[in-house]
Amino acid sequence: MGKVKVPEPVILFSGIITGESNLSRLGEILTPLGEVDFVSETLSFDEFTNYYAEEMGKGLLRAWVLFKGLRPLEGLHKIKLLSNEIEDKFSVFGKRTINIDPGYVTLSNVILFTTKNYSHRIYIGDGIFAEVTLIYSKKEGLIELPWTYPDYKTEVAKEFFKKAREKLKLLRIY
Repeated sequence: MGKVKVPEPVILFSGIITGESNLSRLGEILTPLGEVDFVSETLSFDEFTNYYAEEMGKGLLRAWVLFKGLRPLEGLHKIKLLSNEIEDKFSVFGKRTINIDPGYVTLSNVILFTTKNYSHRIYIGDGIFAEVTLIYSKKEGLIELPWTYPDYKTEVAKEFFKKAREKLKLLRIY
């Protein structure tokens, strides 16, 4: 019989899709989620999909933000509820100007929180589902899954998550 254990703390990140004006003030916008440690390089989100174009317009940019410190995994999914509140706060005429998709990094995977159910997602409470988006292998590094979003397959994303994973290792040592 396995023993119940408290999971190791994780490091929080958020995927961001927005226009140039919000991108330049992410630290301010994301303050309720925590202090920003670092931000990835920026990608043009329009080259991946036009999914948000009707709501948010064209010329959208994609970045990932890592937050400082370790977080307990227990109840962390509620950060998605808070990110939804931030999105609402920055909405104009009922349309979002920023999309905030929080998740966390462990040494073995990258997990995204979402409000949308799908076959590969697991319900974790409070209307929130979780998805394993990338997994880590010593031999291959970060590995994509059949449902991994195209922007998460880019070298920019993989470099960000590799750096986040290294940061997690360092934080767990101290």
